Amino acid sequence: MKGELLLLSSVIFLLQVACRCPEKCRCHSSSNSVDCSQQGLAEIPSDLPPQTLTLHLQDNQIHQLPAFAFRSVPQLTTLNLCNNSLSNLAPGAFHGLRHLQVLNLTQNSLHSLESRLFHSLPQLRKLDLSSNNISYLPTSLGEPWENLTVFAVQQNQLQHLDRVLLESMPGVRLLFLKDNLWKCNCHLLGLKLWLEKFIYKGGITDGVICASPDTWKGKDLLRIPHELYQPCPFPSPDLESSKAQQPSSAHWAVPRPPESHSAECELKPKPRPANLRHAMATVIITGIVCGIVCLMMLAAAIYGCTYAAITAKYHGGPLAQTNKPATTEGKELFDISPA
Repeated sequence: MKGELLLLSSVIFLLQVACRCPEKCRCHSSSNSVDCSQQGLAEIPSDLPPQTLTLHLQDNQIHQLPAFAFRSVPQLTTLNLCNNSLSNLAPGAFHGLRHLQVLNLTQNSLHSLESRLFHSLPQLRKLDLSSNNISYLPTSLGEPWENLTVFAVQQNQLQHLDRVLLESMPGVRLLFLKDNLWKCNCHLLGLKLWLEKFIYKGGITDGVICASPDTWKGKDLLRIPHELYQPCPFPSPDLESSKAQQPSSAHWAVPRPPESHSAECELKPKPRPANLRHAMATVIITGIVCGIVCLMMLAAAIYGCTYAAITAKYHGGPLAQTNKPATTEGKELFDISPA
């Protein structure tokens, strides 16, 4: 009897734990969703139901996410943190969310993101980082995101975006980049080339509008000719050695986008690169012209020879005729002469 009571109490306890709902939140068991939006929360509730699939935390006052912030909801597939005051995301903030597919971090106060921040999200399909103050995105932000189809970073402070980061998203189809501080110099050539290939394959983007330099301000990056880009200069050996001598603490600093190299990095006209198709066309046209000239010279030679022959024949005819009488007359004189 005691054993049955103990088993029954254990079941009741487990049911209470499974069915608990945090204070100020609304839990919907039918959809396994928890709505904690607009509750003035300053941190993530600690007693979330473990079977939660969708968690709404938008419109609160959450300032930071510690490591393992969502360890109590490992089955989470959708997380909405829109319109909070997030400025710091610990490196392991999303650790354990192996099933997360949608992550909304819009309208926060993020300035930078730690490298490998999203490495624990292999199933991520949509990542929205728009309307923050992000000025730099590391190339190793996440592992190769085979499932990511939507990537949004519009309305930030980005001046540069490395194509290496975009190449880690082979399945992306929607890319939102507008309303940033794009600096259309040599460092943005890689992004331009990647976007051209992306659009050719059917991808959709809202475009990159240059904010600087003044020459291209307000222009669409994709409409700037390739010929106006100079290769970015390589850092000098002295600069590399000085970086190597910096204290080890510098390795922990958040990387920043490369600084402009004065006028060398700006867009400058340069000679149009040789094109194989144009070179072949030039060779063919030159050959045709040379052939025509040769034919004209041959025709002129034939005409000259023909004219010379006709002229010689014309002048030779009368002479032969004048010489005939002379020969006959000479023969007659010879015959008349006495024996």
